Amino acid sequence: MTKTDAGSKAGLSVGPVVGSSHLADGRKPSLSEVELALSMCGNGFHRWMTRCMNAAGGGELGPLDVLVLHSINHRERPKKLADLCLILNIEDTHTVNYAIKKLQALGLVESTRQGKEKVVAITNEGQALCQRYKEVREALLFEAVDAVGLGEEDLSRVAALLRSLSGQYDQAARAAASL
Repeated sequence: MTKTDAGSKAGLSVGPVVGSSHLADGRKPSLSEVELALSMCGNGFHRWMTRCMNAAGGGELGPLDVLVLHSINHRERPKKLADLCLILNIEDTHTVNYAIKKLQALGLVESTRQGKEKVVAITNEGQALCQRYKEVREALLFEAVDAVGLGEEDLSRVAALLRSLSGQYDQAARAAASL
């Protein structure tokens, strides 16, 4: 049921679902709808990651810690701090560095040197935790996502759209920084 259908059934005229009506009052109210949906989705995703990791036995890791752990585990190759920040689109390297130190203290990652560069690699314990996270994710999330009716191609299109929007917001941020 769409928001218009829901509003019609209740006898209401419901406009765009936005978090800031003053931002929707203009040329692109739909962009305000997208921004609220991104915020809701981002917050839900962060909550999911921390709870899924906790269920997998990872304790009280925050969303950034979980993202960094999975990124370090990706393709089982050591990663540089700069590469992790680039992949995750994080400007504040100190937040990623803090997450690495936290993961290192838990024995989930280890750092070494490749020439002058510090690199971080997953440990066996970190790999095992990522595997348990994957199992919990598959057990709890896949059926719920399937129930929405989105197939593989649909999800890939959504991901491509979100990556594209990310670029638009990054470009706008650069322009705003120059004002």
